[in-house]
Amino acid sequence: MLKKLLQYLKDKKILILGVGIEGKSTYDFLRKNFPQKKLFIADKATNLLQKYPEFLEDIDLEINMGEQYLNGLEEYDIILKTPGLSFKNKDITNFQEKVTNQLQLFLQFVDCFTIGITGTKGKSTTSSLMYQVLKDQGRDTFLLGNIGEPILESIENLKTNSIVVLELSSHSLQYVKQSPNIAIWLNLYEEHLDHYNSFEQYADAKYNITKYQKQADILIYNYDNQNMKNYIFKPTDYAITLKEGTDTQNCVYIQNNHIYCNKKEMMNLNTKLKLKGIHNIQNIMFVLAVCDKMNLELDIALKTIETFETLQHRMEYVDEIDSVQYYNDSIATIPQSTIYTIKALEKVNTLIVGGKDRGVDLQELIQFLQNSMVEHIICLPKTGEIIYHTLKNQVSKKVYLVENLEQAVKIAKKVTKKNTICVLSPAASSYEYFKNFEERGNLFKQLVRN
Repeated sequence: MLKKLLQYLKDKKILILGVGIEGKSTYDFLRKNFPQKKLFIADKATNLLQKYPEFLEDIDLEINMGEQYLNGLEEYDIILKTPGLSFKNKDITNFQEKVTNQLQLFLQFVDCFTIGITGTKGKSTTSSLMYQVLKDQGRDTFLLGNIGEPILESIENLKTNSIVVLELSSHSLQYVKQSPNIAIWLNLYEEHLDHYNSFEQYADAKYNITKYQKQADILIYNYDNQNMKNYIFKPTDYAITLKEGTDTQNCVYIQNNHIYCNKKEMMNLNTKLKLKGIHNIQNIMFVLAVCDKMNLELDIALKTIETFETLQHRMEYVDEIDSVQYYNDSIATIPQSTIYTIKALEKVNTLIVGGKDRGVDLQELIQFLQNSMVEHIICLPKTGEIIYHTLKNQVSKKVYLVENLEQAVKIAKKVTKKNTICVLSPAASSYEYFKNFEERGNLFKQLVRN
């Protein structure tokens, strides 16, 4: 598996740009396979040597830290960029063609079957479910990318008959020039506008999951998503729709409370599932499309789907206290996710909402809340301030503006009606206030249980 990749990298002058989880694993991979190769790292952070003391002992490593870390990038043969690093408002014309990442190297040089999954929301749940379905079919399967291990960490364990499920963010897809064998594009909404120069640039990054597919490869896409209508898909691709069919050649759809694929009944929606909400039904439909394409045993797949547990921070049940159920939906970083959650949980009386303002339009969420049965809306900085000032004069709503999550939970415990639900579903990023959505969700759970 490694031979072609190592041959390609052997004589290249390589820069690791950004030392996050992926950047560090890139360094470990390169140093393991090229013990005496001169390597280069560039990062805006100035504490790398304190954070990674092993860098001090590497005499063949040169590090550029601080504000000038992007200087001289054109002199390298390969720039392995960490996905989270943004080039927004920066001129990268001198080195753009040299920018790549672990995903590109993997797709270009590793010979095994790949299923890539992207979308503004639903990636982790769908990727985990797809992985479990394949494992339960007895396939040699790996879950890599955003939710699994960094791609290069598992490369030595892969065989030619392995199947790799890849959870792919727009950041990891932005500079790739290869696409997976099966591409799943769940949905497309406004997000990460702090990372891209426009929504179109963000959407184009997502489109790379299918842009470079070969004729025998397929895309499974969201036929109902209006933001995806501008893109052209192959006639053999699978359309997923919540309506009763499409005019496409391959289609997974809902009819008479059943999921069908090309007129073949796949699943009865009266089946009791642990995954809640219509958005999770849609995620399941994407997985069923793969089952059809790969001729998997449907009965075994349905058993996996029925027993699959929701992931942490995704409509995660926390506890019932004083006859109020608390749910942690910290993963909800866009308005559409919060709307889906409120619809799925049905009995939401109190919503805790708000986070970093990345310029995402909140009007759809605000209009939904105006007409919803949610009575108490507790607003966190910064996007919560917009929601608060818009809704505070609504007679049917009790809207609160707080400074932090501790205050939000304290109010929620006082005001939420018995036999209803309180949910943290922020509709915004956690950054500036928390390290990530996991930290935000974990704090919420801790505050609820205290």
